[in-house]
Amino acid sequence: MALRRAGRPAALPSSMLSRTALPMVAVRWSSHSPLGTPPANARKPVTINTLQSLYRKNEPITMITAHDFPSAHVADHAGMDMILVGDSLAMVALGMEDTSEVLMEEMLLHCRSVARATKGAFTVGDLPMGTYEISPEQALASAIRMVKEGRVKSVKLEGGKEMAPTISKITSAGIPVLAHVGLTPQRQNALGGFRVQGKSTASALNLLEDAKAVQEAGAYAVVLEAVPAEVAALVTRKLSIPTIGIGAGNGCSGQVLVQTDMMGNFPPGRFLPKFVKQYGNVWAEAMRAMQEYKAEVKSRAYPAPEHTYPMSQEVFSEFERQIEDTGEEASAQPKQGKLKVPKAFDELPNIPS
Repeated sequence: MALRRAGRPAALPSSMLSRTALPMVAVRWSSHSPLGTPPANARKPVTINTLQSLYRKNEPITMITAHDFPSAHVADHAGMDMILVGDSLAMVALGMEDTSEVLMEEMLLHCRSVARATKGAFTVGDLPMGTYEISPEQALASAIRMVKEGRVKSVKLEGGKEMAPTISKITSAGIPVLAHVGLTPQRQNALGGFRVQGKSTASALNLLEDAKAVQEAGAYAVVLEAVPAEVAALVTRKLSIPTIGIGAGNGCSGQVLVQTDMMGNFPPGRFLPKFVKQYGNVWAEAMRAMQEYKAEVKSRAYPAPEHTYPMSQEVFSEFERQIEDTGEEASAQPKQGKLKVPKAFDELPNIPS
């Protein structure tokens, strides 16, 4: 059966649509196409087994935060092992004061956005404050939502030995849990602010107990935040699961940073924690590009001829002739006149200001 007529694909009979693969056709991407061209060297998706293999080989695990499609897209293309949809998005994406403000619905929205861009990295979603502390049952229900609605592959929650029953409850349902001990930002008010943990002997011993407790409860890895490097390295050696450090030295099994911090996507003068290394200056580049765009628009240098769509002179001349024949006059300035209001607006009641 011929599938082409006059150079175009012929329609397939309806009886064949359910069992015949449709022919591949050229796709012209929209200017706002989210994915565009896929990476040339697509990698296998990272799994729990992948992370365990990296840990056994003593190969550091790379982890970065992402809060939307673009930030996850670049992180995945860069080959990150793990992508965390951290509740830090409260500040870097939503302009909130701290992580305690962000809601489950907001986390789910951002998790879905990240999940759409992530094809290789292992995704983790933060359980926001108030969604897991009441009971293990509440935590499990929240974790299920993060996986089903947020489309992440695992969840992260803060807390040590007091959260062991909660971690056990979630992992027993088949949902991987990344634990988080040391400085726990959701509990900053109880900690007296963002303070380094494990600096005293008692505090370091408590940190080790917390790490062992979450390990026994079934966590596949644990984040160590704001801990002296020596303490973090010793805790790492005492565990049989990976540790992911943030402000905890290079003796951990892996590292995580907030992408906005390390990319330099913020104005000059913003405070950065001591442990952050700024690898880029996205703010400066964005400002340069924006200011150049503004200047070129103001000077009419943009758009230039190469940014416009061509039209044959013959067609334009005919269009121009017909316009002149009807007596229409072109004007560079918009006509002044009274704004026309839809009739429905006239029928609205007069509401005092």
